[in-house]
Amino acid sequence: QEFTANVSHELKTPLTSISGYAEIISENIAKPEDVPVFASRIHKESVRLINLINDIIKLSKLDGPAEMIFEETDLNDIANDAVNSLHLAAEQKNVVVTVHGQKTVVKGDKGLLFELVYNLCDNAIRYNRENGKVDVSVYSNENSAFIKVTDTGIGIHEDEQSRIFERFYRVDKSRSKETGGTGLGLSIVKHIVEQHKGSILLKSSVNIGTEITVRIPF
Repeated sequence: QEFTANVSHELKTPLTSISGYAEIISENIAKPEDVPVFASRIHKESVRLINLINDIIKLSKLDGPAEMIFEETDLNDIANDAVNSLHLAAEQKNVVVTVHGQKTVVKGDKGLLFELVYNLCDNAIRYNRENGKVDVSVYSNENSAFIKVTDTGIGIHEDEQSRIFERFYRVDKSRSKETGGTGLGLSIVKHIVEQHKGSILLKSSVNIGTEITVRIPF
Protein backbone atom coordinates (compact mmCIF):
# COMPACT_ATOMS: atom_id res chain seq x y z
CA GLN A 1 0.00 0.00 0.00
CA GLU A 2 2.83 2.36 0.87
CA PHE A 3 4.60 1.62 -2.41
CA THR A 4 1.40 2.14 -4.40
CA ALA A 5 0.78 5.47 -2.65
CA ASN A 6 4.34 6.60 -3.35
CA VAL A 7 4.14 5.58 -7.01
CA SER A 8 0.85 7.46 -7.40
CA HIS A 9 2.37 10.59 -5.89
CA GLU A 10 5.53 10.35 -8.00
CA LEU A 11 3.51 9.92 -11.21
CA LYS A 12 0.99 12.62 -10.38
CA THR A 13 3.56 15.39 -9.89
CA PRO A 14 5.09 15.40 -13.42
CA LEU A 15 1.74 14.62 -15.04
CA THR A 16 0.16 17.64 -13.35
CA SER A 17 3.00 19.80 -14.63
CA ILE A 18 2.72 18.42 -18.18
CA SER A 19 -1.06 18.88 -18.20
CA GLY A 20 -0.81 22.46 -16.95
CA TYR A 21 1.77 23.61 -19.50
CA ALA A 22 -0.01 21.79 -22.35
CA GLU A 23 -3.33 23.45 -21.43
CA ILE A 24 -1.75 26.92 -21.45
CA ILE A 25 -0.28 26.29 -24.90
CA SER A 26 -3.43 24.68 -26.37
CA GLU A 27 -5.66 27.55 -25.24
CA ASN A 28 -3.30 30.18 -26.69
CA ILE A 29 -2.81 31.76 -23.28
CA ALA A 30 0.97 31.51 -23.53
CA LYS A 31 2.93 34.30 -25.16
CA PRO A 32 4.72 33.12 -28.33
CA GLU A 33 8.11 33.63 -26.72
CA ASP A 34 7.05 31.42 -23.75
CA VAL A 35 6.00 28.42 -25.86
CA PRO A 36 9.55 27.01 -26.31
CA VAL A 37 10.12 27.32 -22.55
CA PHE A 38 6.88 25.49 -21.74
CA ALA A 39 7.62 22.82 -24.39
CA SER A 40 11.05 22.29 -22.82
CA ARG A 41 9.47 21.82 -19.40
CA ILE A 42 6.95 19.34 -20.83
CA HIS A 43 9.82 17.40 -22.40
CA LYS A 44 11.82 17.40 -19.14
CA GLU A 45 8.85 16.13 -17.12
CA SER A 46 8.09 13.50 -19.79
CA VAL A 47 11.66 12.17 -19.57
CA ARG A 48 11.29 12.07 -15.78
CA LEU A 49 8.08 10.04 -16.16
CA ILE A 50 9.70 7.60 -18.59
CA ASN A 51 12.67 7.08 -16.27
CA LEU A 52 10.35 6.54 -13.32
CA ILE A 53 8.18 4.02 -15.17
CA ASN A 54 11.28 2.15 -16.39
CA ASP A 55 12.60 1.91 -12.83
CA ILE A 56 9.22 0.72 -11.52
CA ILE A 57 9.19 -2.01 -14.19
CA LYS A 58 12.72 -3.08 -13.21
CA LEU A 59 11.74 -3.28 -9.53
CA SER A 60 8.59 -5.21 -10.38
CA LYS A 61 10.65 -7.80 -12.26
CA LEU A 62 13.13 -8.06 -9.38
CA ASP A 63 10.26 -8.55 -6.93
CA GLY A 64 8.79 -11.35 -9.02
CA PRO A 65 10.02 -14.92 -9.58
CA ALA A 66 13.72 -14.94 -10.45
CA GLU A 67 14.35 -15.11 -14.21
CA MET A 68 18.09 -14.61 -14.09
CA ILE A 69 20.70 -16.10 -16.37
CA PHE A 70 23.86 -16.80 -14.38
CA GLU A 71 26.98 -17.00 -16.50
CA GLU A 72 30.65 -16.12 -16.22
CA THR A 73 30.83 -12.32 -16.40
CA ASP A 74 33.77 -9.92 -16.19
CA LEU A 75 32.92 -7.13 -13.73
CA ASN A 76 35.75 -4.98 -15.09
CA ASP A 77 34.18 -5.05 -18.58
CA ILE A 78 30.79 -4.21 -17.08
CA ALA A 79 32.24 -1.26 -15.16
CA ASN A 80 33.83 0.14 -18.31
CA ASP A 81 30.61 -0.35 -20.31
CA ALA A 82 28.54 1.41 -17.62
CA VAL A 83 30.93 4.36 -17.44
CA ASN A 84 30.98 4.68 -21.24
CA SER A 85 27.17 4.74 -21.25
CA LEU A 86 27.25 7.64 -18.77
CA HIS A 87 29.91 9.62 -20.66
CA LEU A 88 27.50 12.36 -21.75
CA ALA A 89 25.96 12.76 -18.29
CA ALA A 90 29.43 13.08 -16.74
CA GLU A 91 30.51 15.56 -19.42
CA GLN A 92 27.47 17.75 -18.80
CA LYS A 93 28.36 17.94 -15.09
CA ASN A 94 32.11 18.30 -15.77
CA VAL A 95 32.63 15.20 -13.64
CA VAL A 96 35.69 13.05 -14.36
CA VAL A 97 34.99 9.31 -14.10
CA THR A 98 37.84 6.80 -13.96
CA VAL A 99 37.83 3.00 -13.82
CA HIS A 100 40.60 1.01 -12.12
CA GLY A 101 40.75 -2.74 -12.06
CA GLN A 102 41.56 -5.96 -13.80
CA LYS A 103 39.67 -8.90 -15.20
CA THR A 104 37.38 -10.11 -12.41
CA VAL A 105 35.04 -12.93 -13.39
CA VAL A 106 31.97 -13.86 -11.35
CA LYS A 107 28.92 -16.05 -11.93
CA GLY A 108 26.06 -13.63 -12.35
CA ASP A 109 23.34 -12.13 -14.51
CA LYS A 110 25.21 -9.82 -16.90
CA GLY A 111 22.25 -7.50 -17.51
CA LEU A 112 21.49 -7.06 -13.82
CA LEU A 113 25.15 -6.53 -12.90
CA PHE A 114 25.38 -3.82 -15.57
CA GLU A 115 22.26 -2.22 -14.07
CA LEU A 116 23.86 -2.35 -10.63
CA VAL A 117 27.09 -0.61 -11.69
CA TYR A 118 25.21 1.83 -13.93
CA ASN A 119 22.95 2.96 -11.08
CA LEU A 120 25.85 3.38 -8.66
CA CYS A 121 27.79 5.48 -11.19
CA ASP A 122 24.71 7.43 -12.25
CA ASN A 123 24.05 8.42 -8.63
CA ALA A 124 27.71 9.30 -8.10
CA ILE A 125 27.56 11.66 -11.10
CA ARG A 126 24.07 13.02 -10.44
CA TYR A 127 24.78 14.05 -6.84
CA ASN A 128 28.32 15.20 -7.43
CA ARG A 129 29.60 18.76 -7.51
CA GLU A 130 30.67 20.66 -10.61
CA ASN A 131 34.18 19.55 -11.64
CA GLY A 132 33.89 16.60 -9.28
CA LYS A 133 35.36 13.11 -9.56
CA VAL A 134 34.05 9.55 -9.54
CA ASP A 135 36.37 6.60 -9.11
CA VAL A 136 35.22 3.06 -9.94
CA SER A 137 37.40 0.19 -8.67
CA VAL A 138 37.04 -3.50 -9.47
CA TYR A 139 39.07 -6.00 -7.44
CA SER A 140 38.85 -9.37 -5.69
CA ASN A 141 40.14 -11.61 -2.95
CA GLU A 142 40.02 -15.40 -2.71
CA ASN A 143 36.30 -15.43 -1.84
CA SER A 144 34.61 -12.45 -3.50
CA ALA A 145 34.68 -9.77 -6.17
CA PHE A 146 34.21 -6.12 -5.26
CA ILE A 147 32.97 -3.01 -7.04
CA LYS A 148 33.70 0.25 -5.24
CA VAL A 149 32.30 3.59 -6.43
CA THR A 150 33.69 6.70 -4.74
CA ASP A 151 32.53 10.25 -5.44
CA THR A 152 33.25 13.82 -4.33
CA GLY A 153 29.57 14.69 -4.03
CA ILE A 154 27.19 16.13 -1.46
CA GLY A 155 27.48 13.18 0.92
CA ILE A 156 24.83 11.67 3.18
CA HIS A 157 24.07 12.54 6.81
CA GLU A 158 24.75 9.68 9.20
CA ASP A 159 21.12 9.49 10.34
CA GLU A 160 19.97 9.05 6.72
CA GLN A 161 22.50 6.44 5.64
CA SER A 162 20.41 3.47 6.74
CA ARG A 163 17.48 4.65 4.60
CA ILE A 164 19.03 5.44 1.22
CA PHE A 165 18.26 1.97 -0.16
CA GLU A 166 14.53 2.42 0.55
CA ARG A 167 12.24 2.98 -2.41
CA PHE A 168 11.69 6.65 -3.21
CA TYR A 169 13.90 7.82 -0.36
CA ARG A 170 15.91 10.88 -1.41
CA VAL A 171 18.69 12.53 0.57
CA ASP A 172 18.19 15.86 -1.22
CA LYS A 173 14.63 15.99 -2.54
CA SER A 174 14.95 19.33 -4.34
CA ARG A 175 18.20 18.32 -6.01
CA SER A 176 16.82 14.91 -6.94
CA LYS A 177 13.90 16.56 -8.77
CA GLU A 178 16.24 18.99 -10.47
CA THR A 179 18.54 16.22 -11.72
CA GLY A 180 15.70 13.90 -12.73
CA GLY A 181 16.37 11.25 -10.09
CA THR A 182 13.57 8.72 -9.52
CA GLY A 183 14.51 7.71 -5.97
CA LEU A 184 14.59 4.04 -7.03
CA GLY A 185 18.16 3.56 -8.27
CA LEU A 186 19.71 2.39 -5.00
CA SER A 187 16.68 0.23 -4.22
CA ILE A 188 17.31 -1.54 -7.54
CA VAL A 189 20.98 -1.92 -6.57
CA LYS A 190 19.99 -3.49 -3.24
CA HIS A 191 17.69 -6.00 -4.95
CA ILE A 192 20.34 -7.02 -7.49
CA VAL A 193 22.95 -7.49 -4.76
CA GLU A 194 20.52 -9.68 -2.81
CA GLN A 195 19.81 -11.76 -5.93
CA HIS A 196 23.57 -12.41 -6.19
CA LYS A 197 23.91 -13.27 -2.44
CA GLY A 198 26.17 -10.25 -1.97
CA SER A 199 26.40 -7.32 0.43
CA ILE A 200 26.77 -3.54 0.38
CA LEU A 201 28.99 -1.30 2.50
CA LEU A 202 28.34 2.46 2.62
CA LYS A 203 30.69 5.18 3.87
CA SER A 204 29.78 8.83 3.51
CA SER A 205 30.60 12.28 4.85
CA VAL A 206 28.55 15.41 4.17
CA ASN A 207 30.17 17.77 1.65
CA ILE A 208 33.08 15.34 1.22
CA GLY A 209 31.60 12.42 -0.70
CA THR A 210 30.29 8.87 -0.67
CA GLU A 211 31.85 5.45 -1.11
CA ILE A 212 29.70 2.40 -1.85
CA THR A 213 31.30 -1.05 -2.03
CA VAL A 214 29.41 -4.03 -3.39
CA ARG A 215 30.66 -7.55 -2.67
CA ILE A 216 29.70 -10.43 -4.98
CA PRO A 217 30.79 -13.87 -3.69
CA PHE A 218 32.47 -16.32 -6.07
